[in-house]
Amino acid sequence: MWGIFRIFALSFWTLATTIITLIIKKSVKRYDTESKATIYARLRDGRQVDMVAPTRLTINPNLWDDKAEQVKSKIVCDDEMRSYYNDEARKLKSYLEKAYQSRQVAEPQKEWLKETLEQYYNPQKYNVETATEETAKPTLIALFDEFLEKHRLSDVRKKNYRVIKRGLQRYELYIRTTKRGQKAFVLDIDQVTADTLRNIWDFLENEYRYCALYPEIYEAIPEARTPQPRGKNTLLDCFSRIRTFFYWCNSNKKSRNRPFDDFPLEECTYGTPYYITVEELHKIYGTNLMRHPQLAVQRDIFVFQCLIGCRVGDLLKMTKSNLIDGAIEYIPRKTKEGRPLTVRVPLNQTAKEIASRYKGLDGDKLLPFISEQKYNLAIKRIFKAAGLKRLVTVINPTTREEEKRVLYEIASSHLARRTFVGNLYKQVKDPNLVGALSGHKEGSKAFARYRTIDDEMKKELVNLLS
Repeated sequence: MWGIFRIFALSFWTLATTIITLIIKKSVKRYDTESKATIYARLRDGRQVDMVAPTRLTINPNLWDDKAEQVKSKIVCDDEMRSYYNDEARKLKSYLEKAYQSRQVAEPQKEWLKETLEQYYNPQKYNVETATEETAKPTLIALFDEFLEKHRLSDVRKKNYRVIKRGLQRYELYIRTTKRGQKAFVLDIDQVTADTLRNIWDFLENEYRYCALYPEIYEAIPEARTPQPRGKNTLLDCFSRIRTFFYWCNSNKKSRNRPFDDFPLEECTYGTPYYITVEELHKIYGTNLMRHPQLAVQRDIFVFQCLIGCRVGDLLKMTKSNLIDGAIEYIPRKTKEGRPLTVRVPLNQTAKEIASRYKGLDGDKLLPFISEQKYNLAIKRIFKAAGLKRLVTVINPTTREEEKRVLYEIASSHLARRTFVGNLYKQVKDPNLVGALSGHKEGSKAFARYRTIDDEMKKELVNLLS
């Protein structure tokens, strides 16, 4: 009985995990700008179907991004050439996906992909109506790729949007796998409703469970790490990005569908920001870490970050060229698109001391940075070694309930930015001045959360009435 069930399950999976990619097999030397290579289409469906066939697209391999399946976004090239290849790639993938979903046989012959490409390029010969609205209409995922290419987004935001795109692709596979009669399901931009959005919300909220129940979905569309429980704030952030994508589709006449009109998003809920005091920062800097020299280095970096208030992504990219006339100058990644803002933060004596300590580093690095993940782990160890056991009130990201946590358990790199903003605002109470040092834009919602009015400030206000 179990053997029959296993065979059925494997067969079912074979029909559920269709992936079509556009790849280049040939590699060339880094500075070779003359060579050409064929772009191949690859079709995978479960574990039993894996076929490759050449398209009629040829390009220099150094220009092609296999992962994004388009011309590399940072490469300098002719705009018309970029648009041609990217548009053709989307049309081709959309055509192959629909052709595969509407096939007449369960298991295609090994020549299916080659023959289908021949039909795509010679529609009159095969009486294939490729120019009709039905077949020419791109899938939602194809439109998402076009959005990522044409909408002005920073590299960091594009990375975040690609995480959402992969989540939507896994949702498609999940529907094909679990819903009877939906083995050919794809998201259609015009057919997404508020109910569809609710279903996607449920899927993303419970994805950490599905990765164990349906592991082959995550083999087909993998992530760098296993999906974790998503809190409501995280889901609201995801859906605000999906909403932006729909607005783009509306503005660019890709679709008139407005599903978010019936799916309003509430505001994210945040607790009062916590940060360490100047005294606690001094305690961290004065902690004896001679037995842990590598930890001492990361302690210096954390203290330096507390004294300049930048985001960790900006910190990790800093070089010696960012140090100008006794100050740090940088353009925050979040402002690079649109109207770039240069932030200049004068260094106090402690920050100068730390920068001077590592001025002899080989290469151009300002400080001996490690990965962001290892940096966050080191910060927790540093706080524990410094004896920072103060309880703070935080909002649980999953339950959205208040809870008390020990400071060293939840310390991270972003605490440095909060420490910078919180302590400065406590002294000058001028959001514009503090924002000029932290890089927050005027009226920033994030900055408003940092400006918590503590008990000491409240006492000052009450004393004005005396």
